[in-house]
Amino acid sequence: MEEINVVYSWVYEESRVDWDKLSELYRIAPLGNILPSELQTAFTNSRYKCFVFDGDLLIAAGRALADGVDSSYICDVAVHPDYQGKGLGTELVRRLLVKLKGYRKIILFSVPGKERFYKKLGFDKMNTAMAIFKNQEAFLQTGILSKD
Repeated sequence: MEEINVVYSWVYEESRVDWDKLSELYRIAPLGNILPSELQTAFTNSRYKCFVFDGDLLIAAGRALADGVDSSYICDVAVHPDYQGKGLGTELVRRLLVKLKGYRKIILFSVPGKERFYKKLGFDKMNTAMAIFKNQEAFLQTGILSKD
């Protein structure tokens, strides 16, 4: 893995974000096709957020929901494919973890295949997590959910 040798802009609020460009980042990262308006709502309502820019190009984003003391949830960590493997995702999660220091629970939802990446950052697999998704069948097909 390459180290981050370039100076990127790390932004912790959404005023500089073009929601259409964030939607495109999600599509190519790939995290799915999410409407710009839905991303704006999700990030605006998240306690912590982080956007990474290379000049004017949005190259990474992530966010965390949190209640202020007990529970927090890191979600939607997306890195542009041209910038993957350079340590950006690791640094983005580390920066969110700094913001979440002191929380009793930090939960993270990941796409299948990224478990080793998050294990290196201190996360362990949960045996008791349960979920209800809007499209339950799609998540069963991807292996994210199990009927077991």
